[in-house]
Amino acid sequence: MTLAALIDAGVNEADIRAGINSLKLSGVRLLTETVIKGGFRATYVQVQHPEQHAHRQLEDIVELIDQADAISPAQKVLAKRIFSALATAEAKVHGSTIDKVHFHEIGAIDSIVDIVGAAVGFDLLEADEVICSPIPTGYGQVKIDHGICTLPAPGTAELLKGIPLVDVPIDSELTTPTGAAIVKTIVDRFGPLPEMTTIEIGYGAGTRDFPQRPNVLRIFVGTVTVSAESDQVLVLETNLDDVSAEIVGYTKHRLLHAGALDVFTTPIQMKKDRPGVILSVICKPENVDVLESILFDETATFGIRRHRIDRSKRARQEHSVETPWGTIQGKIGWRRSDNHVFTPEFDNCARIAIAHGITLREVYRAVENSFQQNQPPTTHEIPDQ
Repeated sequence: MTLAALIDAGVNEADIRAGINSLKLSGVRLLTETVIKGGFRATYVQVQHPEQHAHRQLEDIVELIDQADAISPAQKVLAKRIFSALATAEAKVHGSTIDKVHFHEIGAIDSIVDIVGAAVGFDLLEADEVICSPIPTGYGQVKIDHGICTLPAPGTAELLKGIPLVDVPIDSELTTPTGAAIVKTIVDRFGPLPEMTTIEIGYGAGTRDFPQRPNVLRIFVGTVTVSAESDQVLVLETNLDDVSAEIVGYTKHRLLHAGALDVFTTPIQMKKDRPGVILSVICKPENVDVLESILFDETATFGIRRHRIDRSKRARQEHSVETPWGTIQGKIGWRRSDNHVFTPEFDNCARIAIAHGITLREVYRAVENSFQQNQPPTTHEIPDQ
């Protein structure tokens, strides 16, 4: 379905076919056709291949990919990353290692074609960011080589750890290990459809027909207008009343070093009148997993609250000003509707104040005067904080 949606969205089908053909899998043909699913037109992809009985290991599939002369190095890396994610999940659920685990359904020719084709397709798409809605798994049971399993299948469930799921009440397998591995590797973040100008929409059809809804996967291709004056961040919060101030301080240092935009504490009164603090972390969505791991590891907290918030901000760039005592580094900030401001680096100002035996207030005053007299032109760069 992913491969079909990519082709339907306009990714060059000839290049995808060339990449798949260069795998040199005997008797394999990629067939595409237009179908109607639940009243909607979509592209359906079928992989024709001779019957097979061999189970492949990761090194066998890597060898297949490496020898393919019509697949670019970047596409090979992406395909191998997807298979590595699969191998890691399979090894975990079967108590093995990634170099010893045998792929069963995933090592089948159609799955190899699906994954390599998706890797080639996403590379050709040249998307700066891939955003995905929460993943439906379906419910019920499915028969695999190891017997009957409740959905999601063990390998799929392992791959979907850390990924938001959504309940779609259909008694069928809606996400396979192949699809889960593609999502795990390709997607940058999960959430609703962003504000964007849509250029293409691709519809990839599944094999089954469901009476409740069309069995299609949609890919939206478009451009997002990023404002330099607003964005979305996450605020992580946890209440602490059983850790020392040293641990809180050390945790704050680790969080900032790991990419947090800001970390601060707020004094609170907790149950049984115990004094405590709220440890708050402002961060970008892509850093949540790393920062939450630090919070759990260092504070032994039992829970972390998440809040997604919009914020307004100034565009900014590095800047320096000259004073009678030397150069002061800092940042210049601006918005379309107000004047430029300059914030000097405290360490620079303090060092000069100590070195010249003057007050910090005098240094700040000199910095402000210098900046007002020599305001530089600015370019609207997107802030990184």
